[in-house]
Amino acid sequence: MLICQAKDELEDIPQTDEPVWILGKKYNAIKELNTIRRDIRSKLWFTYRKNFVPIGGYNSTFTTDKGWGCMLRCGQMVLGQALIMLHLGRDWQWTPETRNSAYLKILERFEDRRTAAFSIHQIALMGASEGKEVGQWFGPNTIAQVLKKLIVFDDWSSITIHVALDNTLVVNDILKQCRVEGGTTAEADGEVPLKTPSQWKPLLLLIPLRLGLNEINPIYINGLKTSFKIPQSLGVIGGKPNLALYFIGCVGNEVIYLDPHTTQRSGSVAKKLEEENIEMDATYHCKSSSRIPITGMDPSVALCFFCATEKDFKSLCKSIQDELIIPEKQPLLELCAERLAQWSPAEDVASEAIAASSFVDFEHIDPQCDTSDEDFELLG
Repeated sequence: MLICQAKDELEDIPQTDEPVWILGKKYNAIKELNTIRRDIRSKLWFTYRKNFVPIGGYNSTFTTDKGWGCMLRCGQMVLGQALIMLHLGRDWQWTPETRNSAYLKILERFEDRRTAAFSIHQIALMGASEGKEVGQWFGPNTIAQVLKKLIVFDDWSSITIHVALDNTLVVNDILKQCRVEGGTTAEADGEVPLKTPSQWKPLLLLIPLRLGLNEINPIYINGLKTSFKIPQSLGVIGGKPNLALYFIGCVGNEVIYLDPHTTQRSGSVAKKLEEENIEMDATYHCKSSSRIPITGMDPSVALCFFCATEKDFKSLCKSIQDELIIPEKQPLLELCAERLAQWSPAEDVASEAIAASSFVDFEHIDPQCDTSDEDFELLG
């Protein structure tokens, strides 16, 4: 006989003295259980949907993504959380009564319809440019590349996505991508407006990694757990073999995740004025998370970070160097400046970000930075 558990008997978060980490935030499971659950429920939860307009036109039979869209939904969750952090802040919390206009505007971008910027339709169709037909599974790198292409069409958020390849973070590449030159002030020197310092385009950083052949190599486990503790963490896209999951935190030797493998009806939240809109909104928030041993993760993953400002990015680079590279015998990734010989010191943006190695020890940086692409797929 099935017995319904009371809320406090859920097995989502263990009763332990070990800290619980959720996207860079530290909690005490015994003293802050309800706070942890509110934080997790505030995350956007994208799942399989059914009965939406066919993907690819009315001759298509794809009116649901059940069975193939789990990695696409995980990508939506990462991007959705980046938009939440940008427009509403890390500490923003959702309630069933929430009608915040920015929140509704974010959610609208993920609705299951062709015209929504980050809908399952847009992601699946854009996947064709990465060699994935509609209905085929994506790996972590594929979803990263697809989101990178789609994000350029969202002027409201003005986020940029960088996909770091070959386990290497090239600082100059990111700075050149994120720094927006040529902003102007209202003041003028004669008739010529004065240029302001470079502005920063908010960065969603995705780092696809392969951490083993059939299972995660134990040498990477500590680094993987540490990645959830970095303040800029947006979690990890990954899964169990053939099941994509969005990992949002860790406790002890377990990882906490949101699972897209629930099929819900498709519909609109709109302005959240009608009862059906309110009910639909609730389907985008998971009542409880799940967890598995970190050793149960598939070795194909993508680390995710969000840097709203250049200061955030500098801090992230310092954390990666100090916590993910220097202490580890086999780091998850490398940090590389990629200084170009033809640049003058004044033009070397890496020197500004790294400030003459004030927070990065270049003796620990691999100067060889390959930029070739490779697909990372979930294993069968």
